[in-house]
Amino acid sequence: MAKKIVNTSGKRKTAVARATVQKGKGLVRINKKPVEIYEPEIARWKILEPIQIADNHIPSIDIDVNVKGGGFMSQANAVRTAIAKGLVEYTNDPTLKLAYLDHDRSLLVSDSRRKEAKKPLGRGARKKRQKSYR
Repeated sequence: MAKKIVNTSGKRKTAVARATVQKGKGLVRINKKPVEIYEPEIARWKILEPIQIADNHIPSIDIDVNVKGGGFMSQANAVRTAIAKGLVEYTNDPTLKLAYLDHDRSLLVSDSRRKEAKKPLGRGARKKRQKSYR
């Protein structure tokens, strides 16, 4: 039988995370760094959420994630989406999918919001230059 490998991606703002899920010993690495020493700590907590929900599947799976773009929190949100999607696809477990959806829908659905375009006569998307007529 061929080796089962699942590739998934998660996005948030301009951060893009690509996760590879395969048979292994329960290792989770983000940009080749173990998730246990990933900094900052608040981002690590975000990333560990999908892993803690699927804790019975994790010991037999290796997850490698490459993430770039965006800030550290956007990267964390992109990583958790990629991990959750990968685990659901790898395990084909409907109860795991329901558990993720009950916990937080953004675990399985990438955030589609983007920056609004700048308009003329202003400094940004909505802000306009003031005019006084006097």
